Amino acid sequence: MASMRDIKRRKGSIQSTQQITKAMKLVSTVKLQRAKQRAEQSKAYFNCMYETVTSMLAKTNGLNHPYLQAGESKKKAVIVITSNRGLAGGYNSNVVKLITKGDFNKEDLEIYAIGKKGKDALHRQGYHIVEDNPDIIEEPSYVDAMVISDKLLKSFAAGEIGEIYLAYTRFKNTVVHEPTLLKLLPVEPADGKEEAEQTGSKAMMNFEPKDDEALDMIIPKYVTSLIYGGLVEAVASENGARMQAMDSATSNAEEMIDHLSLMYNRARQGSITQELTEIIAGANAIS
Repeated sequence: MASMRDIKRRKGSIQSTQQITKAMKLVSTVKLQRAKQRAEQSKAYFNCMYETVTSMLAKTNGLNHPYLQAGESKKKAVIVITSNRGLAGGYNSNVVKLITKGDFNKEDLEIYAIGKKGKDALHRQGYHIVEDNPDIIEEPSYVDAMVISDKLLKSFAAGEIGEIYLAYTRFKNTVVHEPTLLKLLPVEPADGKEEAEQTGSKAMMNFEPKDDEALDMIIPKYVTSLIYGGLVEAVASENGARMQAMDSATSNAEEMIDHLSLMYNRARQGSITQELTEIIAGANAIS
């Protein structure tokens, strides 16, 4: 059995750690409320944007546009959104697994990292990091998403990359966060038959102005909106995951402190019993 001094020292260390985890839980809770409100306010718009564009393209016939066809290049660009800090359970590792455990060929991937944790993990495994933007995830804005979107669209139009993906964590509620891999380009239309059954419309889509001009305006906004939506939901998911992780750590620390208190009391009782036995034995020897 460990000595009373060792038990007391370990108990004090765990109590100090527990104070830190409690503080981090409170900070994450406050940040989560703001991020959650922001994510919930914007989710309807981004879901509607995704459904509208895919539905619209499902009602077109034989439309030929670069944004709707995979490029000749085998390169695939993946925007990986993670956090700059750890202590969030499996939040970062789950996003990284979307890449490492997926059907991608490592040599064909070009990683556009947003967040240090994802970048570091993928870099260690030999993935090509084209760009690293750790500051964006701290306070994401629509302008940040637009800059990334413009850069990727230019590469896609130039034939440097053939597909564009977004890897992020979808925020469903405070305790449920889903790692998600979303294909941004080429845009894949929804099932036309299913869409027609749901809406009751079988009419084909007509564009005014011409379809090329319309898609040149719509698709960049579509891609930018999805990237920004991913950033907003990722921030909410990160704080939710960290709040849960710190809550679990605080509860585990409480259990360890209770266990160490019991061990300390047993050691103290054993020490007192031993001292009494020695005193009685000495008194008996004198008499």
